[in-house]
Amino acid sequence: MQLVIVESPAKAKTIEKYLGSDYHVLASYGHIRDLPAKDGSVDPDDGFAMSWENYGDKGRQLKAIADEAKKADRLILATDPDREGEAISWHVLEVLKAKKVVPQAVERVTFNAITKQAVTEAMARPRELDHDLIDAYRARRALDYLVGFTLSPVLWRKLPGAKSAGRVQSVALRLVVEREREIETFVAQEYWSVAAEMEQDGRAFTARLVRWKGEKIDRLTIGKEGDALAAKADVEAGRFTVETVETKPVTRNPPPPFTTSTLQQEAARKLGFSASHTMRIAQQLYEDGAITYMRTDGVQMDHSAISAARKAITDRYDGGYLPEKPRQYQTKAKNAQEAHEAIRPTDFARDKVGSGDHARLYDLVFKRALASQMASARMERTTVELVDGTGSHALRATGQVVIFPGFLSLYEEGTDDSDDDEGKLLPRLTAGDCPAKKAVNAEQHFTQPPPRYSEASLVKRLEELGIGRPSTYASTLQTLKDRDYVRIEKNRFYAEESGRLVTAFLERFFERYVSYDFTAGLEDELDEISGGRAQWQAVLDAFWKDFKPKTAEVMEQKPSEVTAALDTFLAPMLFPDKGDGTDPRACPLCADGKLALRGGRFGAFIACSNYPECKFTRKFGQPGGSGEADAGPQIVGQHPETGADIVRKAGRFGPYIEMGSGAEAKRASIPKDLGDGLDIDWAVKLLSLPREVGNHPETGKPIVANLGRYGPYLQHEGKYARLASTAEIFETGMNAAVAKLADAANKGPRAGAASREPLKVLGAHPRTEAEIKLMEGRYGPYVTDGTTNATLPKTIDKDALTLEEAAQLIDARAAAAPAKKGKKKAAPKKAAGGAKKAAGKKAASKAKS
Repeated sequence: MQLVIVESPAKAKTIEKYLGSDYHVLASYGHIRDLPAKDGSVDPDDGFAMSWENYGDKGRQLKAIADEAKKADRLILATDPDREGEAISWHVLEVLKAKKVVPQAVERVTFNAITKQAVTEAMARPRELDHDLIDAYRARRALDYLVGFTLSPVLWRKLPGAKSAGRVQSVALRLVVEREREIETFVAQEYWSVAAEMEQDGRAFTARLVRWKGEKIDRLTIGKEGDALAAKADVEAGRFTVETVETKPVTRNPPPPFTTSTLQQEAARKLGFSASHTMRIAQQLYEDGAITYMRTDGVQMDHSAISAARKAITDRYDGGYLPEKPRQYQTKAKNAQEAHEAIRPTDFARDKVGSGDHARLYDLVFKRALASQMASARMERTTVELVDGTGSHALRATGQVVIFPGFLSLYEEGTDDSDDDEGKLLPRLTAGDCPAKKAVNAEQHFTQPPPRYSEASLVKRLEELGIGRPSTYASTLQTLKDRDYVRIEKNRFYAEESGRLVTAFLERFFERYVSYDFTAGLEDELDEISGGRAQWQAVLDAFWKDFKPKTAEVMEQKPSEVTAALDTFLAPMLFPDKGDGTDPRACPLCADGKLALRGGRFGAFIACSNYPECKFTRKFGQPGGSGEADAGPQIVGQHPETGADIVRKAGRFGPYIEMGSGAEAKRASIPKDLGDGLDIDWAVKLLSLPREVGNHPETGKPIVANLGRYGPYLQHEGKYARLASTAEIFETGMNAAVAKLADAANKGPRAGAASREPLKVLGAHPRTEAEIKLMEGRYGPYVTDGTTNATLPKTIDKDALTLEEAAQLIDARAAAAPAKKGKKKAAPKKAAGGAKKAAGKKAASKAKS
């Protein structure tokens, strides 16, 4: 019997169909083991020896693989054709060696597409495991582990609120933070443009002023309204005649087929997909045999694929759209071993696949690959210069005409933040023509700061700098979001305060390790390992001998010393020169105090040196005091009955009001929907909560309206119902309250809990045939087959969830269940220090990124 190991069940099912009954195909469900999240998993003093640990939820898969390996004559490792795929095959083989169940023959096969032809051809050309790729994997894994488990504890102890630091994630975060700084320090510059609206032969066009009073006009030349109006008057008074017409042919070639990074960029631009969502959908298209392998740096296509693409072009278009010779693209990847064929359809006769996001992404891949073999677009770019009678003033109009669309008839590549004004059409003009002048406009403009990064532009920038590798970008960006170092608004990255502080800390104390050149150089060294040109332990040793002493040096510093160093380092950003000669550190509240960076339990902030007499503070992320500062407690007014002051304050969870002091003080949060509209009347109402609506007509028990952590609500006998606004707390009567509580009860056991009706019925489990449903639970969406429930990871969009994904989640959860039961039985035997050890493990696990 011949045993074949692949990563996923979907892949296993398809391959077994292609190979027939002589083969038995099993899935490993991805990586089967990893470095444990604890100290000592990598030992630099023992040649960087690694202690691997099997994943707890892979017990069922490993037992099935080992049982079948005992009966097999031949083991075929057919995991993905990249470094990670090579590593999975190596891990499987190492586990089988430990169990002493390795078949007599062990071979490695790779294929770039899951089609019958690709699979059968690969089986006919087996090879041995590529130990250079395996060494590269081990080096990367050890390096990321050492950075995470050495640097993250330094952050926790010296920088309150910091969560973790990673080798690539820290540099990606630095890019986002630096762009934020550029935007904040940007000073807009006023400028004016003057343009004439003209017409020739009934066709309108715009001509811009490029020469005034004999001087060339650049973008920022006219900076004042007075000059702009004077220039406008001169243009209005002049009679402009065409002096020159310059026509230039332009050829535009198609872009190459997708690589991993260009697919992520284009899917972000055109489809609005995140990098992780793009890769998830691409993985499913690959496993369905629709596209080639989606983790690649290569731009070249197989000769047979090029021939198929050219035939598809011939079938769709006339002969002019097919170039005489096939187009050949060369990869820019430095390491050829990790550069595979570009991402393309496996069958160019198949122009549609699936539905929803799968169909949209496939369409993008199909059109890009087909367009890459089409004829170039031919255009004519025209520049017309018009001069007035004095020769002192000149206007210019530009435009282009598409002579032959070529590949543009099928596909045009998207751009990031482009202000390109090409594509305007001009009327036919010749020297001596005098177009009619319809109007002249003078418009005010201001220079704009650089745009914040989108997922597409950030991935592009990382690739340009040579930082990370395309297969890691999706997980790197997701980590930044999960750590709350960044947030996404309108598809743009905004640096959060925690992210800015971590970046400042790393720039000040670990500047070398977050520098772009160093990180890119380290990537090159790792590529040298996978190419067989460097020894992995030597690369790690060179890194570790400098990195370890540096972390030890910083760890010895007191938190107050770290804060003082950051205060000096960040002074230009936190306390910029105001330009009026005043001290930028002067406290705006007490006048004689000095502002400085302080470290608190919940992160850094700016405070006055006269604390506690002066309670002025502002958030760390408000450079130069921009934004609203917390000037300390503010009296809202006096309670109408007691005469006591009601004071507005700022707390950890937001603004609140307080009346009285000590144990007898009354406090109430200020709800967001009140905004700045809090007055003494609202303050009195909030302090009066909870409000008793009355007794329920059926139970006789009270119904209470109140304001909670998640907003306004009703409560009755332990059951809850949400209210839409703060005002409803005070306006809801008995009838409305009873109706709201009844509606909430029909949706589940508690207000806000999920409905017991499924969000979606996904279908029958492909292996057990049990019906799988998608449900909304108290802690988020989950899938169930009636026996096993599995929570959806954050990386999986519930709207894009497939049946196979749900089945895999349920299988993994079911496989993990016995292991968890075993742990519970062993719990009573824990030593007295068990709780402390568990806490240490929990802290260590935070370092993994």
